[in-house]
Amino acid sequence: MRGYGQFCPIAKASEVLGERWTHLVIRELSLGSDSFNDLRKGLPLMSPSLLSSRLKSLEEAGIVQRQSRGSHVRYLLTKAGDELVPIILQLGTWGHRWVRSDLSSADLDPGLLVWDIHRTLKADFFTAERTVIRIEFTDMASSKRFWWLVIRDGDVDVCLKDPGFDVDLTISSDLKTLTAVWIGDTTILKAMRENQVQVAGSPNLRKTISGWLGTSHFADVKAAR
Repeated sequence: MRGYGQFCPIAKASEVLGERWTHLVIRELSLGSDSFNDLRKGLPLMSPSLLSSRLKSLEEAGIVQRQSRGSHVRYLLTKAGDELVPIILQLGTWGHRWVRSDLSSADLDPGLLVWDIHRTLKADFFTAERTVIRIEFTDMASSKRFWWLVIRDGDVDVCLKDPGFDVDLTISSDLKTLTAVWIGDTTILKAMRENQVQVAGSPNLRKTISGWLGTSHFADVKAAR
């Protein structure tokens, strides 16, 4: 982007961080997405060419380090990038307090929500060799209706197709309601009591769902209005 022609540190920082998507790329890196494919899952509307361009710009600015091992490439935050993380989080806190999403259809994406849920799921809670959770979005077309989370050895995998394992728990909800649960506008137990979310399967997983489902980092931030 063009410079501001000012020596002010805010202007200089904005020259690096002011381009569209840059804050979200740093958000994804701070959440542990270190491959190009994982970054794309957290930024589904960002084109691959633009993501590649932003990563290159951040690398040139000393915020991102690119590591290659054979055909595998990782993107990691540098010391300068790590110092940006609390600033990005504070920006999110401000946003959730003052310009909170009304969860209109333009802000909703089932794939992004499942990706976010998989990152905040408390995997250590699950002691079985393998646990499978199916998420059903009741208002989505068939291609986006069902998603699977497979928890094994402390890792959570997102499956877009039936992995072929027995399902331990099914969570059924419209997209807006489950997004509201994750973002903190309501709670999973309240949504279940009001029959906005249906949970079927393992009695233990159903009973303890508020302990392992996880929510957004900003879920406890109250709206200013």
